[in-house]
Parts: sequence; C-alpha cells; structure tokens
Amino acid sequence: QLQVVESGGGLVRPGGSLRLSCVASGSTLDYYEIGWFRQAPGKEREGVSCISRTGSSTYSADSVKGRFTISKSKNKNTVFLQMNDLKPEDTAVYFCAARQTVATDCRFHRDPLYNAWGQGTQVTVSS
Repeated sequence: QLQVVESGGGLVRPGGSLRLSCVASGSTLDYYEIGWFRQAPGKEREGVSCISRTGSSTYSADSVKGRFTISKSKNKNTVFLQMNDLKPEDTAVYFCAARQTVATDCRFHRDPLYNAWGQGTQVTVSS
C-alpha cells in the first residue's frame, strides 16, 4: 500500500524560502500523480501544485505561480515543492497526496479520489 510522508516545513520570514519533500513508500510513483495542498486554520483545503506521474507536466494555483516549483525525483520516490518569496498568506499545513492514474497530466481532485495522504507539515511565514 502506498504511503506518503511530508517534511521540510518550518518558520520562515516573508521573502524567505522553504523546500518541502513528499517521500513515497510501498510503491513506486510511476502511476501516481502527486498534488500538494494546503489548509490554513478555519479555511478549506486548497490545491497548490501538482505533478503528473511522468513528471513532465505540472500545474500551480495562481496564488503561487512564479514562486513555487514542483519537481519529482523518481529514483528516490520523492516529490519536492520549492517555495520562494514566501508570504504570510502562505502560512498553512501543507499536505501531499497521491492518486493512481494512467493519465500523463495532472490536476486537483476531490479528496476521496486520492489513494494516499500525508500527515501534513506546518509552514509558518511571519516576521
């Protein structure tokens, strides 16, 4: 059974950077797209970035375009989310989620459609 675990969160000042990692175990990611989501207190979970199972296609929400970059390292079964120019509104718990698919693109799906969710990692952007 596939499992994913996030890490890399922390406290950072506005304008700073963090790199989050999503490490998979129990299966390869060859047939899983990966999505990064975030949830701030009192708000609904929102999609941030996703990467296709092939790693060749990505998508990011407008709020993070130009600042966040998602990438995949197949040999290590790891997906990264590089977050630059962080803003206070980026403060949230960040989750990665994996969905089994034969598609070669990615998008955000309803929560139940994902096969595995990580436990979340806290990102706090504050001066």
